[in-house]
Amino acid sequence: MSSEPRLTSLAHGGGCGCKIAPDVLTEILSSMPAAATHVGLLVDAAKSDDAAVYRISDEAAVIATTDFFMPIVDDPFDFGRIAATNALSDVYAMGGRPIFSLAITGMPVGKMSTETIRRILDGGRMASEAAGAPVAGGHSIDSAEPIYGLVALGLVHPDRLIRNDGARAGDVLILGKPLGVGVFSAALKQEQLSPEGYEMMIGSTTLLNRPGADIAEIDGVHAMTDVTGFGLLGHLAEICRGSGVAAAVEESAVPVFDLARNLLQEGIKTGASGRNWNSVKQWVEAPADWPEMSRDMLTDPQTSGGLLVSCAPEAADAVLTAFRQHGHGAATVIGAVTEGAPKIRIG
Repeated sequence: MSSEPRLTSLAHGGGCGCKIAPDVLTEILSSMPAAATHVGLLVDAAKSDDAAVYRISDEAAVIATTDFFMPIVDDPFDFGRIAATNALSDVYAMGGRPIFSLAITGMPVGKMSTETIRRILDGGRMASEAAGAPVAGGHSIDSAEPIYGLVALGLVHPDRLIRNDGARAGDVLILGKPLGVGVFSAALKQEQLSPEGYEMMIGSTTLLNRPGADIAEIDGVHAMTDVTGFGLLGHLAEICRGSGVAAAVEESAVPVFDLARNLLQEGIKTGASGRNWNSVKQWVEAPADWPEMSRDMLTDPQTSGGLLVSCAPEAADAVLTAFRQHGHGAATVIGAVTEGAPKIRIG
C-alpha cells in the first residue's frame, strides 16, 4: 500500500501514554466488586499491582497479565517489539519468568496493508521468543485505530513473589532504566526526533526487564514494580500507598536521557505528563521553586520503562549487579523509603 499513512498518525495516542489517568481509573473502578475470595488467588485487581497471581502448588504460582496500546513508533516491526516487551515486563515485575503469551490485535484493515500488520506481529513474536514466552495464539479484530499487545503468562515460586506493597522504611530505591521515553514519543509524532534519539528510544523500550526474575531471588528485596504510563511519581506513589510508607527521591540521581531533557527544554512533552501530575500531586512534597520541567520529567509516561525496586541497603549491590548482568547499565539508587504517611518528597 504505497500511500499507507504513518502508524502514529492512525492513533490519537501512543504507547503507555494511552493509559487512562490514574485518578480517572480509580473513579471508574471504585464501585466495582472485588474478585471472589479464593485461597489460591494471591494477587488480584484490588492490589493495584502489575499482574494477577494464582498459586497452583506449594512450589509454583501462575502470573497473568495483559497490556496493549496504540503505536508509539511508525516502524511496524519496532512497534510489535516494543508492545511485547512492555507486556512481558509485568511478569518480570512480579519476580516471575514468562512461559508463553497470546497476541491481542486490533487493526484498521482498510487503512493498513496486510504486510504492515504482519510486520507488527513478527516484531511481537521475536520479542516474545527472546523472553522464552512464544506467542501461542491470540485474538484479532478490525478496529478504528491500530492496537497491539499481549496476554503474558509466567511462573514464580510463591515464596519469591515480589509485590508492590512490601516496601519498608530504611529501604533504598533503585530505578533500572532512564526516563524520557514519553518525550521521545512526542518528538517522533511531531517529526522532531533525531536518528540518535530514535535509537535511544528503541534500545530502551525493547530491552527486556529480565533482571526482575533474578532480583526476586535476592534476600532483602521487599517491593518491585515497573515504571510505565503513570510515570515515576505515579508508580512510586502506588508503592507508598500500598506499603504505608513515605519516600524521598533525590532528583539529581534519577537517570534521564540527556537528549530527552533537551527536547523537554524545547517544550516537547506528552499530554499524559500533565494528567499524571494532576493524579499524583496530592502525594508529592516538592520545593516551592521546583521547575515545571522537572515535574514533567518525573511524570513522563514511560513505555516499557524500567523496574523500580525497594530493597534493604545491604541488598543494593546485588540488585545493581543483577541489573547490569542483563544490560541495564543505567540502573542506580534514586532515593530511600522513610517512615510516615504515604508521601513522596523531592530533594
